Amino acid sequence: MKLNSDFLREIHSRGFIYQSTDIQSLDSLLSKKKITAYIGFDITSDSLHVGSLVQLMLLNWLDTYEHNAIALVGGGTTLVGDPSGKDSSRKIMSLKEISKNIIKIKKIFGQFINLNKKGSIINNYEWLSDLNYIEFLRDIGSKLTLNKMLTYESVKNRLDREQPLTFLEFNYMLLQSYDFYYLRKNFNCVLQMGGSDQWGNIINGIDLIRKTLNKKAYALTSPLITNSDGSKMGKTAKGAIWLDETKLSNFEFYQFWRNTEDTNVEKFLKLFTKIDLREIKKLSKLKGQEINEAKKILAFEVTKITRGLKSANEAKDIAFNIFNKKTFDDRITSFEIKSYEVSNANFSILDAVEKLNLSKSRSDTKRLIKSKGIKINDEIFESLDFSLKKYSNNSEIKISIGKKNIGILKIRK
Repeated sequence: MKLNSDFLREIHSRGFIYQSTDIQSLDSLLSKKKITAYIGFDITSDSLHVGSLVQLMLLNWLDTYEHNAIALVGGGTTLVGDPSGKDSSRKIMSLKEISKNIIKIKKIFGQFINLNKKGSIINNYEWLSDLNYIEFLRDIGSKLTLNKMLTYESVKNRLDREQPLTFLEFNYMLLQSYDFYYLRKNFNCVLQMGGSDQWGNIINGIDLIRKTLNKKAYALTSPLITNSDGSKMGKTAKGAIWLDETKLSNFEFYQFWRNTEDTNVEKFLKLFTKIDLREIKKLSKLKGQEINEAKKILAFEVTKITRGLKSANEAKDIAFNIFNKKTFDDRITSFEIKSYEVSNANFSILDAVEKLNLSKSRSDTKRLIKSKGIKINDEIFESLDFSLKKYSNNSEIKISIGKKNIGILKIRK
C-alpha cells in the first residue's frame, strides 16, 4: 500500500492498521492539512490497562505529527455499556463512580497526548445527558437500520452464542454513532479510530454523518493484540496489567514487558515504542540469550512512554539489583511479619504469597508449589506442609513465582 502522509505511513509500517474506509482519500487529506481525530474510551475502571495501549499509541502518533488528537471519555456511554466482544451485560455504574474514574484516568492521557497544545479530553456526557429521547429517536434512530446492525460481528457473535443482548446495550451503537456525528459537526472531527471490535459502531457513525450532514468521515481500526495461545494480552494470573502506577508498581509493569514471548518482541517494539524502525529491525534479529537485551529495551521504552522516564529508570534499577546483583530492593512489593509467627508456623507460604499478591488464590499457590513453580531466595520451595519455619531467623526472604512475580517478606524480631 503506497501512502504519502507521514501519520498513515508511520502507523501502517508499525502494524496499527487492520481495517479502514477509503484510505487513499484519507491519505490525500492528511497530506494536505492537519485533521482532528478521536478514539473513545469507556470508563469502567479508575485506570486503563495494556489492552488500551494500542489506542493510546495511535493518539500519541497523531499528536506527534501535529494533528488534533481527542481522547473521548465515555461518561455517558459507560452508563449504558458496550456489548462488543462481551458474553453478558456489563455492570451498570453510577454517574458518581464514572466521574471519579475520569478524574484518575486523565493523568494517563497526559502521558500520550500534549494537553497544552492540540490534544484534548472530551466527555460525551456533556451532550448525551441533554438528549431528548423522542427527538433522538426521530432524528437519529430513523437513520440507522437494525438490518445492518445485526450483521456486525460484535452483535452477530453474541446472538450466535445465544447470549442475551438487551435493548439498553443496542442503544450503545446509536449513542456511539451520535458521538461521531456530534464531533464531526462541532469539532470538524473527520476520523474515528478504535479496536477491530469497534468497526460496526464506527461505520454506523459514518453513515449517520453522511445522511444528516452530507459530509465525509473516515474509520480506521487496529488489530486486537493477543498472546500466542489466543488469549487477550494484558491478563495475567494476578489480573490486569494496569497503566496507573498506584494500581501496579513500576517494577511489575516493567517485568511484564521484560518477559514478553520471543515471537512478540518485534511486534511489540513497533506498536508500543517510538524506536526507529531500522533500529527495531536490528533488535529483532537477536536470537537466544541475546534477545533478552531487546526485551530490556522494550520494557524500558514502554514504561517510559506510559509512566515517564523517572519510573522507567526506577524499574530498570530494581530489576538490575534483583537479577544481576542478586540483592534485595526495598522498592518492590513487601510485607512485614514477626519472626515468632513464622517459627510457630502461624504464617505459611500460602499466607506470604497472598499478602504479597503473587497469585490469584491459595489453591493456585498450592498448585504452583506442587509443580515446583515457587522459589524462595532462588531455590525451589518444596515443603508440603507449607511451613516457613526454616526461614524464621532470616531478616528478609525473596519469594518469586516464575520471572514475573516477586515479593519480599521482611521478618522482624
